[in-house]
Amino acid sequence: MWWDERVSARFRRNLQPTLTYWSVFFSFGLCIAFLGPTLLDLRCQTQSSLSQITWVFFSQQFCLLLGSCLGGVFKRTLAQSLFALFASSLAISLVFAIIPLCHNVVVLAVVMAVAGLAMGCIDTISNMQLVKIYQKDSAIFLQALHFFVGFGALLSPLIADPFLSDTNCILSNATANASSNLPHIRKSLVPHHPGNLSHYDLPMKGMVVTRVSYAFWIMALINLPVPIAVFFLLYKERMVPCFNSSSRPLLSADELAMETRPTVKDDLATSVQRPHAAGGHDDLFSCCQSKNFRGASYTYFAVHITGALVLFMTDGIVGEYSGFIYSYAVEEPLSVVHKVAGYLPSLFWGFITLGRLISIPVSYRMKPATMVFINVVGVLITFLLLLIFSYSVVFLFVGTASLGLFLSSTFPSMLAYTEDILQYKGCATTVLVTGAGIGEMVLQLLVGSIIHDQGSYSFLVCGMIFGGLAFTFYAFLLFFHRMYPKPPSDMDAASPDKPAVMDDTGQYQR
Repeated sequence: MWWDERVSARFRRNLQPTLTYWSVFFSFGLCIAFLGPTLLDLRCQTQSSLSQITWVFFSQQFCLLLGSCLGGVFKRTLAQSLFALFASSLAISLVFAIIPLCHNVVVLAVVMAVAGLAMGCIDTISNMQLVKIYQKDSAIFLQALHFFVGFGALLSPLIADPFLSDTNCILSNATANASSNLPHIRKSLVPHHPGNLSHYDLPMKGMVVTRVSYAFWIMALINLPVPIAVFFLLYKERMVPCFNSSSRPLLSADELAMETRPTVKDDLATSVQRPHAAGGHDDLFSCCQSKNFRGASYTYFAVHITGALVLFMTDGIVGEYSGFIYSYAVEEPLSVVHKVAGYLPSLFWGFITLGRLISIPVSYRMKPATMVFINVVGVLITFLLLLIFSYSVVFLFVGTASLGLFLSSTFPSMLAYTEDILQYKGCATTVLVTGAGIGEMVLQLLVGSIIHDQGSYSFLVCGMIFGGLAFTFYAFLLFFHRMYPKPPSDMDAASPDKPAVMDDTGQYQR
């Protein structure tokens, strides 16, 4: 294997929980990407206007953000985390099954709010648990985790596509006039921002003819093994009622030797770090309590804030670029044909997924700090070249692929780097996940308003500004990292790089 025996042994010991967290993140990806392509069919199903149905996006995104903030509540024990993941992944399957039964836009918004809460919990808890298990080695496994969300996000539109309406799915006298514009409208829809699509006259009354229900039922079945996998993990950990009396299995001799190789220093590190094990990774509101700030240096806050601001910008770029690249391409000066421009969002997400796959082996050889630096510089240079060659359709496709690659590994690398700085004692996971969620929602709204007022060229200018800000905030993070107090030298040799530093020798706390 391309990693060393120590990491391999830890992975083998935690194989089932690791695969379970990866599969749960697949659910997250499956749920996050289906709404855009199916929104027009859902508009027909609920017989609502275009502006009304786009606010279903807001319901999902806002509750996703809320769920990310609250997800840390369930981290206090492994049982709480796994039960929360079981409920969340099961809720996503139920949401897929219930959506075809929602014939009112308000009911649909409520159902999507439940999905958003479940997604937010999955986002925070899965990242937290992998960081807890692997600590200094977590970068590789976080990259794999975020590959699975990309894979799910690629799969759900492909499942939905055969069942989408080619013509207007509400039959009325106005159907013929609107049908020819339907593919363009579908690709131009952006969360909370119907914008210049409001002039299209889409009928709200008539006979509903849509087959999109089949797509949701297929996705519900595909997702069903995920809560089953979480349940089996609960069963294995003896956390299911009536099955929790048996003792845990002993380690094999090889695993025991691998985990206990450093002896004296590991004992020192474990004894020092255990009192702090419950101090980090609370929910956002618990993190903000004053008792958690006693004795903390200003660099403690600065690392949290600058790390969150970097992801605010980079995840915001992901949201606004995927949302508006089609609209930018079909307008002047490029005037790309609608069908060709429709490939751009798929190309962008495809290279994000490819980049996350490539980053799994790369992250073993390269430090997270270096990967984030390459990412933010690459994003900045790509936007600069897109501005210089703004009249080239070919370079628009090349730049879109390049941007997807550079943005792909930013979140997991930044999370691993920030947790490393804070020695796994802060609230980095909760703060960073929340910052990224806010950025994805806010920057999309901001860019939509700017494009509406200033024209399509401002789309690339905004991206350039956001990329520059991401680089600036990352430079501040590097500065605060240098200022952050280091652990004593005797602990430093024994802490995160050694396997026994983990409070559980690679296993969970109960």
